[in-house]
Amino acid sequence: MRVLPALISFIMLVVFLLPLTGGIINAGNCAGAFVSAALTAAFVFYGSTSRFISRLWERPAGRIGLCAAAAAIIIGIVAAAVISFFMVREMNDTPKNTDTTVVVLGCKVRNGAPSLMLRRRLDAAYGYLSENPEVCAVVSGGQGSDESMSEAQCMRDYLAEKGISPDRIIMEDKSTTTDENLRFSYELIQKNALPEHITIVTDGFHQLRSDMKARRLGMEAYNISAHTPWWLTPTYWVREWFGIAYYTLVK
Repeated sequence: MRVLPALISFIMLVVFLLPLTGGIINAGNCAGAFVSAALTAAFVFYGSTSRFISRLWERPAGRIGLCAAAAAIIIGIVAAAVISFFMVREMNDTPKNTDTTVVVLGCKVRNGAPSLMLRRRLDAAYGYLSENPEVCAVVSGGQGSDESMSEAQCMRDYLAEKGISPDRIIMEDKSTTTDENLRFSYELIQKNALPEHITIVTDGFHQLRSDMKARRLGMEAYNISAHTPWWLTPTYWVREWFGIAYYTLVK
């Protein structure tokens, strides 16, 4: 009975550690690895774990602590489930018509070319733009200190090389955050008299938070989601739980 959950926990531990091979470390894989490791140890050393919990339960302070921990776990599971539901819903909120302007959110530029994550976003945008030639796009992203060009310039060049007319692409190359991506892009959309109902192109796990920020800025948005590799999805998905909770409670 303990082998299967122990094996599943260990596999999840490996999945959360895989992004480290690419230099990716954030709240998602840190929290995921910690929980997976704790569950693996609990199932492997089930007898010792049970005896330890029993000893704690015999003490009033230990009983209070266990009840508090159980309540925190239940609240966390419910919150994660609710957030995940809305994340999936936003991932699938695709454009209902072509009366929209595509906004591609920037990501890292490496050696003058789009990073893998940025390329996936651009490929998703290209698919929609090539099928809807009447739709224009704003590519949004400034230039970091370690980037040879702005993310917007890199995105424009990539889409143009794939066959999207440069006349359909507006560059927003001043932003450094998602809030600025959306705000500065919206200003350009209004300046150029483009449809103000935007379609955000970003990774699927990032759609809900982006949509929340767009609504906070007074925009209505559809979403087109870029594909995220399976081995990165758990890390970024869990990271978004923290990001969305923080944005909801603090912002």
